Amino acid sequence: MSRIEKQLIVANKKGLHARPAALFVQLADKFDVSVTIAKGEERVNGKSIMGLLMLGAQYQTPLTVIVDGNEAQAAMAEFEAFFSKQEEELIK
Repeated sequence: MSRIEKQLIVANKKGLHARPAALFVQLADKFDVSVTIAKGEERVNGKSIMGLLMLGAQYQTPLTVIVDGNEAQAAMAEFEAFFSKQEEELIK
């Protein structure tokens, strides 16, 4: 089991609102990992839509993404790609 921690920037100009939060949770659920996302001192479960929404992450917000599990490397690669995209690219 491995643990990866990276700071990722929200590239979506509309921020991490309901639709991208739901898409992120769907993506995270595909992997056998636990995901924690932090904004400053606030930490939430990355597999919780409500948790992600509570962060109030706007465009260009830095988030610390912590992934633990057997598929941590593959999951983090997908999460990096996710946070670099605009909403239109996510829903294709």
